Amino acid sequence: MRPGRPRAVASLAMNPNTPSMSVVVPVFNEQDWIGRCLDALAGAAARAEWPVEIIVVDDGSTDRTPEVLAQRTGVTVLSQPNRGRFEARRAGLAKASGDRVLLLDSRVIVDTDSLRFLRAQFADNPDRIVWNGHINVASERNPYAGFMAGLVTVPWRRYFANPKLTSFGIEEFDLFPKGTTFFCAPKELLEGSAEAFASLYDDVRLASDDTRMLRWIAERERIHIAPEFAATYHGRDSLRKFAAQSYFRGTTYVDSYLASPGPARNALFAALGLGAAGVGLLAKRPKTTVALGVAGSAAAGTVVRRCGATNAEARAVAGLLPLFATGFGAGVLRGLVLALRARLRRGTAR
Repeated sequence: MRPGRPRAVASLAMNPNTPSMSVVVPVFNEQDWIGRCLDALAGAAARAEWPVEIIVVDDGSTDRTPEVLAQRTGVTVLSQPNRGRFEARRAGLAKASGDRVLLLDSRVIVDTDSLRFLRAQFADNPDRIVWNGHINVASERNPYAGFMAGLVTVPWRRYFANPKLTSFGIEEFDLFPKGTTFFCAPKELLEGSAEAFASLYDDVRLASDDTRMLRWIAERERIHIAPEFAATYHGRDSLRKFAAQSYFRGTTYVDSYLASPGPARNALFAALGLGAAGVGLLAKRPKTTVALGVAGSAAAGTVVRRCGATNAEARAVAGLLPLFATGFGAGVLRGLVLALRARLRRGTAR
């Protein structure tokens, strides 16, 4: 997301409207990032003069992440076998004692004044109880992260065109940035969304944990977003990791939107039709298909630039779109198979 102009926040005195805060950080094999994430979080909390409870859930890491966490003070560390981000967050929620819970991913660096802004919002506007973070992507030297950042400017162009304090509900859900990468809500609301969570798949590690949870919340409370409540996400930085992420995102996209009518599901069906047509054309006229793919990628770069992407992000979209489309499409097919398999198994079990 694009950075916005920070708004000055007055010095904060203790206010009865300021809720207690817990932060839940799920982590899996992020030995190089978890320390930086926690340092930035602690700095932002100190800047806000807001004591926060920090809970890190190590989801079965096999690198040096446990050693890094063992050296931290002021952090509660929970360890579990690898069960996926959803189960890690649920374990952290169960441990959290704050009135509000901030979900934070381990590759996210919180802006210095973000918690200061959030605390002021809670004090001055206690009805604004749910906040989605404004995520800036470190994309200048990372085309793989730049691709993902550029791609989402199209469906979320309403916000990117003029980032400012706003809110959205279930009716506008598909049109605004959202995700549990940096997300704050009352503990009971997050627990309710986790309890209501139901994936199309049997394996929750492949499920779309964030979209399904946030849709449930948006049906009950408006979700607020502002450039002042911001953080920077550091994406995957290699071709291999980008390909794996594309495949995974295709699978989670099916779980997110297959059963939810709206623009996102329409895009899923359109992509399936386009992919099927592309495969057929490739078999009959491979040179024509390649030429169309190159032209389409270049056009996509132009579109995302007009929707608010940076020049670097637009170049990344134009260059990496064929690879992403291949991986994402394969992930979609996997998701459809998983959903069908789970549906048949559940029908048999009745």
